Amino acid sequence: MIQPLNKKNLRLVLIISSFLIVALILWNTNSFFKEFKKQERNKMEILASAYKNIINLDSDREISLEAKIIDANRNIPMIVTFENEKIRSWANLDVEGSTMAFDELPMDDRMHLTQQLAKMKAENKPIAVEREVKNGGTTTDYIYYSDSDLLNKLRYYPLTLLLILLLFGVVIYLAFKSNKIADQNRLWAGMAKETAHQIGTPLSSLLGWVEILRLDNTDENTVMEIEKDIERLNTIANRFSKIGSKPKLTRHDIVLETKKSFDYYASRSSKLIDYQFKTENKEKIIAMINQQLFTWVIENLVKNAIDAMEGKGKLQIKVKNTDKNQVKISVSDTGKGIPKNLYKKIFEPGYTTKKRGWGLGLSLTKRIIEDYHGGKILVEKSEIDVGTTMSIYLKQI
Repeated sequence: MIQPLNKKNLRLVLIISSFLIVALILWNTNSFFKEFKKQERNKMEILASAYKNIINLDSDREISLEAKIIDANRNIPMIVTFENEKIRSWANLDVEGSTMAFDELPMDDRMHLTQQLAKMKAENKPIAVEREVKNGGTTTDYIYYSDSDLLNKLRYYPLTLLLILLLFGVVIYLAFKSNKIADQNRLWAGMAKETAHQIGTPLSSLLGWVEILRLDNTDENTVMEIEKDIERLNTIANRFSKIGSKPKLTRHDIVLETKKSFDYYASRSSKLIDYQFKTENKEKIIAMINQQLFTWVIENLVKNAIDAMEGKGKLQIKVKNTDKNQVKISVSDTGKGIPKNLYKKIFEPGYTTKKRGWGLGLSLTKRIIEDYHGGKILVEKSEIDVGTTMSIYLKQI
C-alpha cells in the first residue's frame, strides 16, 4: 500500500522537482541560445557575401538580390571597418547620418560608434571581406556585429527564470513556515486549555477543604492566606483558558492595573531589591485591555527582571503617555543585560537561558500584547552587566 507523503518528504519532493525543472529549462534555453547565435552568424556571413559581391561588382551585373539581402538586416547592429580598423559604414545603430563619412559625424556620434565597435569586438569574431582596389590589388574589410535584441533578451531569460523560481521558493518556504507556526500555536493553545482544565478540578476540592479548616477553628489568617493562593491559582487557570481564543477587551486604568501586579510580586519577592513604581500622570490612563492577560504580562516581565538580578538590585516600572496617543509601560532592572543580537530572539517560542525554563513566558507576553491588544513590546535598551529596559506600547483611549 502506498503511504501518503508527510510534510518533510513533500518539501523534499518539491525542492528536487523545482531543481530538475530549473536544470531542464536552463539546458534547453542554453541549447536554443547557441543555435540562435549560430543562425545569426550564418546570416551575417550571407550578408558579408552579398556585401562582397556589391563592392566587387561588375557594372553590367544585376545586384538587386544582394541589395535585398543587406536591406533585410533590420535587427543586427553592424559596423564595417577598413583593414586599418577605421570605421567605413554602419547599420542598425542609433546614429543619424548613415550616408555620411565617419569623419564628418559629430564628435558624440563618433564616440558612440567607437564604443560600439569595441563592444562588438568583444562579443563576436569579425567576418573578413576581401575587396579589389584600383591598382589591381586587394584589401580586407571587416564586418563586426552585435547580438540582436532578441538574442540579448534570450541571454537574460535564465536569470529572470531563476529570480521567479527563487521568489516561488520563498513563497513556498513562508507558506511552510506559516503552517508550522500555526501548528505550534494550536499546540500551545491546546496545552494551555488542557492545563486550565486540569487545574480547575483540584481547585474546586481545595475550596471545600478551606471550609473544613474554618469549621475546625483553624487560624483565620492562615485560612485567608490559603484562600488568596487558591484565588491566585484560579486566576492562572483563567489566563490559560483564554490562550488560543480572542479575549474580550474592556476599559481599564493602566496605572492601577500595572501597580497591582507590580505590588503583588514585590511583596512576595526578595527584600534585597529596591522596588520603584513611577508615573508622570496624576489622572487615569485608560486603555482597552483584558485585565487578566495584561496583569500576566506585567508579572512575567517583573519576574524575568527579578531573575536577571538574581534577587538583588533595582527594579523600576514607569507608566506614562507618549506623543502618539499611546501609553508606555517600561520595566527596568539592573540585571545581567541582553546582547543586542538577541533582542528579537528572546521572544521566540522555546528560547530560554534558564536551566529549567520552557521559553514560553516572553513568547506568550508578545502574543498577548501584539496579537490580542494590538500593541507593541520590545527591548528598549540593554547593556551587559548594567541592566535592561523592556517597554510596552498600547493605544490610549
